[in-house]
Amino acid sequence: MLYSSQGKGAEPQRAERRCLPQGRTALFVVQWSYPVLVAWSSARSEDEAAPEGLRQTRQRTHQQAGVSWIGDGRAVYRREIRRTHRDPQRTGRRGRPPLVPTPGVGLTQVVKQRRRGRVVGVEVRPVRGEPVTFPYRVHEERLNGVLRDRWNALTRRTHAFAKETPTWDGLVTVCLLEHNGLRPHPALRKPAESLPNGQRYRRRTPAMVISLTDHVWSWEEFLTLKHYHHQKG
Repeated sequence: MLYSSQGKGAEPQRAERRCLPQGRTALFVVQWSYPVLVAWSSARSEDEAAPEGLRQTRQRTHQQAGVSWIGDGRAVYRREIRRTHRDPQRTGRRGRPPLVPTPGVGLTQVVKQRRRGRVVGVEVRPVRGEPVTFPYRVHEERLNGVLRDRWNALTRRTHAFAKETPTWDGLVTVCLLEHNGLRPHPALRKPAESLPNGQRYRRRTPAMVISLTDHVWSWEEFLTLKHYHHQKG
């Protein structure tokens, strides 16, 4: 599992991006000051799902910049972060340029110490780059609970199974849309003037915070949106 945490209420800064793949191996998350979900992958195991999730995260990061990751000690993340976050260094010489680590990429491991099945301590291990100030998953575990409340396929003893990959991916897409664009987050509200009904704060979604939209979407607006598919070639 990889995760990250930032304090609520702060405006997102591009230099402070951190990444969060979490939950069942199919869910990969990228987080700003409040969780914004943008990438995921599914596979039979976390070791198989991690490469695709890291690849998607790199592609969808602004200018494919390096981000700071937090992990629980799995070797697959050390290997895949090293493989995914590297760029060619142009030297002016002939031949293939050497690959160097992407500036800004980092990995901090948070490993739980157990005794007789109980957690007795937590060890923070800076593996690569600058260590993260708050490498604990308080907000992420809360997000996991929220997703299980809204998403039947994630709950235990459910009849709403996602038995096929397209079904699972469709559920993830709708969940990300609802979480990022349709549901205002109290921690993201911002003081504003001239609001109707004497309101003092403007409600905002994660998509509004990172300038993907300028208003809170509704289900009606989403379901009636005219979308045209263009065939290539």
